[in-house]
Amino acid sequence: MSTQPHSAEQAPQPTAVRPPHGDSVRKPDDDQVHDHALKWREMLRIALVATAAACVWWHLWEPYLRISPIGLLGLIGGGWPIFKEAVENLLAKRMTMELSMAIIAAAAISEFFTALVITLFVLIAEVLEGMTVSRGRRAIRDLLDFLPRAVSVRRGGGVAEVDTEALAVGDAVLVTPGGRIPVDGTVIAGHSFVDQARITGESMPLGKTAGAPVFAGSINQSGALEIRTERIGRDTSYGKIIEAVEQAERSRAPVQRLADRMAGYLVYFALGAAALTYLLTRDIRSTISVVIVAGACGIAAGTPLAILGAIGGAARDGAIIKGGLFLEQLSQVNTVALDKTGTLTYGQPQVRGIIPVGGAEAARLLDTAASAELRSEHPLGKTIVAHARALGRTPTEPERFGYTPGRGINAVLSGELVLVGNQALLRDYGISVPDDLRGRQPEASAVFVARGGQLLGAIVIADTLRPETASAIEAIRSLGIETVLLTGDAQAVAEVIARDLAISEVAADLLPEDKRRRIKNLVAHGRIVAMVGDGINDAPALIEAQVGVAMGSGTDVARESADVVLLGNDLLKFANALGIARRARGIIRANFVGTIAVDAVGIGLAAFGLLNPLLAAFIHVASELAFILNSARLFPPRSAHVRWRPEQGQPGCRDYPRHRAHSR
Repeated sequence: MSTQPHSAEQAPQPTAVRPPHGDSVRKPDDDQVHDHALKWREMLRIALVATAAACVWWHLWEPYLRISPIGLLGLIGGGWPIFKEAVENLLAKRMTMELSMAIIAAAAISEFFTALVITLFVLIAEVLEGMTVSRGRRAIRDLLDFLPRAVSVRRGGGVAEVDTEALAVGDAVLVTPGGRIPVDGTVIAGHSFVDQARITGESMPLGKTAGAPVFAGSINQSGALEIRTERIGRDTSYGKIIEAVEQAERSRAPVQRLADRMAGYLVYFALGAAALTYLLTRDIRSTISVVIVAGACGIAAGTPLAILGAIGGAARDGAIIKGGLFLEQLSQVNTVALDKTGTLTYGQPQVRGIIPVGGAEAARLLDTAASAELRSEHPLGKTIVAHARALGRTPTEPERFGYTPGRGINAVLSGELVLVGNQALLRDYGISVPDDLRGRQPEASAVFVARGGQLLGAIVIADTLRPETASAIEAIRSLGIETVLLTGDAQAVAEVIARDLAISEVAADLLPEDKRRRIKNLVAHGRIVAMVGDGINDAPALIEAQVGVAMGSGTDVARESADVVLLGNDLLKFANALGIARRARGIIRANFVGTIAVDAVGIGLAAFGLLNPLLAAFIHVASELAFILNSARLFPPRSAHVRWRPEQGQPGCRDYPRHRAHSR
């Protein structure tokens, strides 16, 4: 089905997402005016057919015995888009015009009332279907309206307001409080907090000052900002996300190709059943009923609608699925392989504990370590200094500083030798470390501190699990999916993380090629694997898995290699995407089974004369509309916040007049 005929004067142009500027496309207002005209035409067509049907029922003006002029006029005027579609399908050698044939056959045997009612059912069903999928069109309008169409630019010593399409790289754009940022760039002047959840998935507004990067599609919340333009139009982060969703919605999943083939088979089956019915019964009304009751639109239209809704829903929740193929594979995943650093954890070392020994004070231990590490470039040293400063401590400059690779720091503070490093460093200076201090937290790195020949204690540093990680792993497990931890970190660290998260399988000390081989081995053993990672070292494994998933904060290489990209670093978004994909698969299966069942039962009843053409038409339209509404359950509710869901042409039944918007 479709929301409108595809006559030349009414066919909408392909709709793309309007970028911040540069690529001009049709504006939302054009859509609204166009749709308004189409609704009037549809309503007039329905009124014409309904009036004609009433006149035929009451036998008004029937000067001829076998032909009703009013009925014929109603069929031509109201059913023209249906007949036009049938001719186009016939020229394309697609036998998908069973309803058109039924209408013509009914009229041929002077069943004008039946033919008109069938046409009326089809037209009304198209309007209802259009109302169902119009949420997708509203989503794109919301997206288009979100970006500014005019911006203030500093040029020639003054400020001018220009259209976004006139912007150029290097322009200084001014964004007032509450304004929407139209470009990717760097803050030149000003201070503000910016909501960039649409781009990075960050839940809280971020402070922006001179030198800070900003992204198109984010909202300036407080102060005024002046931004140097660096990327515009489709090159912005916003534009790339939109383009990814557009391409995904245009792609065809294997199940969609199967749906098209199945729809064709059902049409041939219906025509064959009709021919057999006529040969056995010689009852033209039963034959026409067989043709009318059978239909494949529940499959042909419901399948792409479900895929569209699933991809759009996942994008709204912050997971960009790059195509229908990956959506289908995601629905079949039974194993999720997870990188650790940057995926399950923040990927940044943090002080987890300060353990003084021998009567030393924790404050003295931290101050000594931070002062010794003040000149250090080592990540652990920087972590210690940052932690001390965060607690309001002020490290002092060491009198002497030395660094031994693989060991640690030796420095002089107030004339005393300070050692900050691993056990080997302290052993070199004849200082022993108690066994209980060494093995207290095997998953963490212990930095030992000694001063004046005496051990002060240890500072425990470790990466920290993201707060949503445990919930995400539990949600994945609840779907019956196994989890595997693949990490280049030490075995002891990996085992502790796996134990805390109840991950069933662990592999540690892996190089990038080792991760790829592990994924390849899982696939070879019949598992359908999704690999989740964020770094360059994860790219080979992402490619090897059936579905590669990249964290939004990951490297460009990881994001390019992935089939699913998460906006931000929330693994729960991936768990939600898995649930959406599985729900879409269940809905598509239900549509397949339901369509076949309705067709089989309906054809049987019609062949035995138990369905008249009117009842057959009602069953045909009502059942297929039910399957389309079933698919539409994947669309977000009208009030939901929609991030990115570019409009795709509304999928339509092959026999009904169909939207042209998806022929790009």
